[in-house]
Amino acid sequence: MFIAPGPTVAQEPNLMRPPLLVNFAPHRAAVAALALAATGIPSTALAAFLSGEALDTAATVLAWFVLCAVPIGGIVLFWLVHILPEKVAEKRHHPQKDAIKALCMLSLVFGGLLWPFAWLWAYTKPVAHRLAYGTDKHEDYYVELGDKAQVGELVEAELDHLRSELDAMAAKGMLPARLKTLREDLAKLRTESAVDAMPAKGA
Repeated sequence: MFIAPGPTVAQEPNLMRPPLLVNFAPHRAAVAALALAATGIPSTALAAFLSGEALDTAATVLAWFVLCAVPIGGIVLFWLVHILPEKVAEKRHHPQKDAIKALCMLSLVFGGLLWPFAWLWAYTKPVAHRLAYGTDKHEDYYVELGDKAQVGELVEAELDHLRSELDAMAAKGMLPARLKTLREDLAKLRTESAVDAMPAKGA
């Protein structure tokens, strides 16, 4: 049986698109420019701007600085962070700031384990202390206000508030000796102010 031969490759129609012509001239120019620039790069690069004994001396100084300064800086930073609750309590005139300070010092012995409790304690509002003692401020707060009152830096409304706070503490029988003296001084100051405000006789 005779089978007619199929179309050969030469007889098949050419369905492929003609190849694109790429101009490699710019690429050749870029390669040539890079090769020219590479000739200006030194063959060996310096590891540092120092060499020899100068490099050894600099390394020794840097090593001693790290060994001495880093531990000292770490200790100072740890101390500053550790006394933050004490500073917060002093700023807020917390009535139990002495106990918070003692807790911060005790926390140093335990490696800082008690520090979170001191931090929370410094920011708590001492409601129970006010119910028991009639105030939520440390006595140093009233002493500072008393010093300002003596030099006339407090207005009358602030003086009345200070007197009422001291009277509330005295009513509960929880007035320290310093504040008792301050309360008496404020009473004298009120009397003197009343006398000065009275019109002179015969005027």
